[in-house]
Amino acid sequence: MGDVVDFARAARLLDLAARRQGLDCPGFRSPPRIAGPRSLRPRAGGPALVAVRLVGRHPHEVHADMIEGVVVANGLSGEAAERCRRRLWRALAAGVRAA
Repeated sequence: MGDVVDFARAARLLDLAARRQGLDCPGFRSPPRIAGPRSLRPRAGGPALVAVRLVGRHPHEVHADMIEGVVVANGLSGEAAERCRRRLWRALAAGVRAA
């Protein structure tokens, strides 16, 4: 149950942090419908959907996949992608301390 609560909290924090950067935040769900730890599915007329496997994974790995989903869904690369990742990691760290 803790994994699910952590996943939901991380999704809320990433949504807020992405919007503060002027980015679209994908929707998050678990588990992915395909084999592997993460999948990203574009959706017509709405935000992408990032599906992340929780079972048997460290929360840091799950968070990394969620952050990468935000980066990919927004088509970021290079320095813009790195800057986004840093800000999202900081948002998660600050949110965990505040919880």
